Amino acid sequence: MVNASSNPGLATSTLSSVANRVLIDYKDAIQDYKVTDMPVVQMFAERFTTDTGGDVDITFAKPSMGLEQIEEGSTPSFQHTDLRNERISVKEYGIAVGVTRRMMEDSRFSEMELALNEARRAVQRHITKHFVYAVFGIADTTFGTTAKTVSTNETDIETFATHPDGGFYGASPSSGSRLYEYGNYSTSDLNSLGSHYFNSSTSGTADGELALDDITKSIELMSAKGMTADTILCSPTHYKTLLNLADFTAPFGSTDSAKGGIDYVNDVSNDGIVGQLYGLNVVVNPFVPKDRAGVFDMKVKPVAYVERRGLTVEEANPGFGIMGSYMSMRYGLKIIRPEAGAIIFSA
Repeated sequence: MVNASSNPGLATSTLSSVANRVLIDYKDAIQDYKVTDMPVVQMFAERFTTDTGGDVDITFAKPSMGLEQIEEGSTPSFQHTDLRNERISVKEYGIAVGVTRRMMEDSRFSEMELALNEARRAVQRHITKHFVYAVFGIADTTFGTTAKTVSTNETDIETFATHPDGGFYGASPSSGSRLYEYGNYSTSDLNSLGSHYFNSSTSGTADGELALDDITKSIELMSAKGMTADTILCSPTHYKTLLNLADFTAPFGSTDSAKGGIDYVNDVSNDGIVGQLYGLNVVVNPFVPKDRAGVFDMKVKPVAYVERRGLTVEEANPGFGIMGSYMSMRYGLKIIRPEAGAIIFSA
C-alpha cells in the first residue's frame, strides 16, 4: 500500500521537486491573460490605461468646433474645445486558481489546462456582466452600478455621487448639460423625444416584450443626437419575441451562408449576430436581463474602460496537496457617451 508519507509524489510541500516546475510553466501560461481581448470590451469600450489607483479622472472632447467663413488672408476666430471630465472608480478583482498534486502527476489528465480555461471563462463572464449591468442600469454592490429606470432624471445620472457608473439620457434630458444640438433640434425638441430609458409600446407585462415601434423610436432618439444605430443587444427571451415578430434577413451575402447552412451556424457562433432588423445587427447575450433590451451605435463606444493593471499572477501555496496561483486585475468603467444607446423596458 502506498501512502502520502512514503511516496509524496513529484510535488512536495517544500516546493522543491520536479512537479513544482510545472507550476511555473502554468504561471507563465497565465500571463497570456494580459493580452486577452474580451469581446464585450471591443464592442462597448474606449480603452484607457493609467498608473494611478483608486478614482481616476479622464478628460475627452465633445463635438464642439465649427467651420466658419472668412475673408481671404484673414484669420478665423479662435475656438476652444468643449471638454468633459468624468471620474471612474477603479477597483481590484481577483480569482485564485488551484491544481491538485495528484492531477499534476497524472499524464492522462491536465487539470492545469482545465483550470486555466475555466479561469479565462470566469474573467470573461465577470467583465461581460459588469458591462451589461452598467449599460442596462442594473444595481450591483460588487460592481458599484446603480439602478436606472424610465423615471430616472438626467440630472441624477450626471451626478457622480448618485450614479458613479454613468448612464444614458434619463427623463427630462433637457435639464442636463450633456445635450448637443444637431440640425434644427433644440434642447426642448430633444426633450420631447423622451428618455433613452423607456417602456416598450407593447401592452401587458410579459418579459421579453419588444415591438418594431421600439426599434424605430430608439433610432430616432439616437439619430437626433448625431448617432447612427447599428446594433440591437437583447436577451434570449427578446430573441424569441423577435423570431415570432418578424423574419430576419441573413447578415451574410453569399448563397453558401444561407440560413440553416453550416457556414451560417459557424458565423453566428463566432460573432453572436443572429440576424438583422431594419439594417441593425441583432446580437443575443445571456447576461442581458429578460426585461430589458438595448439599441446602440457601436461605432461610438459608450463606455470608458480604464485599466489600472492587467491580469497579473502571483504564486500561492494554499495548502497541503494544492498548488495554485492568485490572479488579480484592477479596472473601472463608466458610461461617457449617453447618446450612443437606448434601453427598452418590458412593461
